[in-house]
Amino acid sequence: MTWDEPSSTATALLLLGRGTDPDTEKGVECPGDLPAPSDPGLVERARAAKAALGDRVFVLGHHYQRDEVIQFADVTGDSFKLAREAAARPEAEYIVFCGVHFMAESADILTSDAQRVVLPDLAAGCSMADMAVLSQVEKAWERFAALGIAGDVVPVTYMNSSADIKGFVGRNDGVVCTSSNAETALRWSFEQGSKVFFLPDQHLGRNTAVLKLGFELSDCVLYDPHKANGGLTDEQLLAARMILWRGHCSVHGRFSLDAVQDVRSRVPGVNVLVHPECRHDVVTSADYVGSTEYIIRMIDNAPAGSAWAIGTELNLVRRLALAHPDKQIMFLERNVCYCSTMNRIDLPHLVWALEELVAGRVPNQITVDAQTAHYARVALDRMLALP
Repeated sequence: MTWDEPSSTATALLLLGRGTDPDTEKGVECPGDLPAPSDPGLVERARAAKAALGDRVFVLGHHYQRDEVIQFADVTGDSFKLAREAAARPEAEYIVFCGVHFMAESADILTSDAQRVVLPDLAAGCSMADMAVLSQVEKAWERFAALGIAGDVVPVTYMNSSADIKGFVGRNDGVVCTSSNAETALRWSFEQGSKVFFLPDQHLGRNTAVLKLGFELSDCVLYDPHKANGGLTDEQLLAARMILWRGHCSVHGRFSLDAVQDVRSRVPGVNVLVHPECRHDVVTSADYVGSTEYIIRMIDNAPAGSAWAIGTELNLVRRLALAHPDKQIMFLERNVCYCSTMNRIDLPHLVWALEELVAGRVPNQITVDAQTAHYARVALDRMLALP
C-alpha cells in the first residue's frame, strides 16, 4: 500500500479549513491549510549551514514535524526522548529544537549552562500546555489548602506543560510524567498521598487512572479554572482521588467514537491504534493504546498485510504509511487536523536559525530562569528515578 494524499471527493479526508466536525471537542479547531513545501533551494542552504556548524549544532526533530524539516534532524523522537538526547550531547554548543516551546524549555533545563537552545519559530507553542497557567494552578492549590487536603494531594504534570508548571510540581513534591510512564508515575504518587492533581491533560490522567490503576470514572473530577471554585463543590474535592485539570490536546481531542465505529465498518479486521491523549470513549473502543514511540513500534512490528487506523498527528501517520507500503495504514478520523503550532517550524525558519548561528548570532534562544529551572529539574529527576 502507498499513502494517497486526500482528494476532494465526498469520502476523502477533509483538510484544514475544508470541512468541519461539530462533534469534536470544544476548542479544537483547524484554522487553515498547511503551507506548501518550501523552495527547494532552501534544502541546499540548510545542508550548507549545518555542514558549516558541524558538531557545534545538534538538531532535534519531533515526530510531528513535517518531512522537509525532519530530514535535517540528527535525532527524532517524542518530547522527552529529545530533551534527554540534548542533555547527552554536551559537546554541542547549539541545540536547535524542531518542536514546540515547552520541549525547548525542557531541553534548556536538562542541558548545561554552556549550551544554547534555539526554537526556530517562537510562535510554535502548545495549546495543551497553554491551558494550565501558573496563577490558575496556584489558586486551585490554595483552595486545596483551605480545605485541608493539600498535604494529601500529589501534583503530577504531563511532560506537555510549561516550565512554570513543572517548577510548581517540583516545589510541591510532585513528579513529571510522559505518556509512556504515566502509570508508574501515578502509582508512585499514590504511595505518597491519597489524591493526585493531574495537569494539564485530563484525558491522559483519566485514561491512566481508570484503565491502568482500576479506578472508577466517579473517582475522577474535572477542575475547570474558568469556573468559580473550579466548578467543583467541597464535597466533590474531598471525595475525589484524581483531580483532573481541564486541558486537552487540540489534535488528539478530534478523534471520536463515531470514527472508530466507521473505520471498523469499512475495513474488515482493522486494528485501531490511538494515543492516550484521546478521549476516554475512543481509548476504550481502540485495540491498542500507547505513546508516540509505542505507536511507531507497533507499526514497525506489525505483520505485512495488516490494516491499521491510527489516532495521532497526521504527519506521523503519513510517514509510517510511506515507510510500510506492505501494510494498510490510514488516519482514524476523516476530518484531518495537523498540529498547527508544531507545523510552524518550517524549512524557512530552520534555515534562518542555522544561518544565524553560522553568522555568530543566536536567534530565539529559549532560557528558563534559575529558580524555575531548579524546581522543574527536581520534578524531572524525580521522574527519572522511578522504576
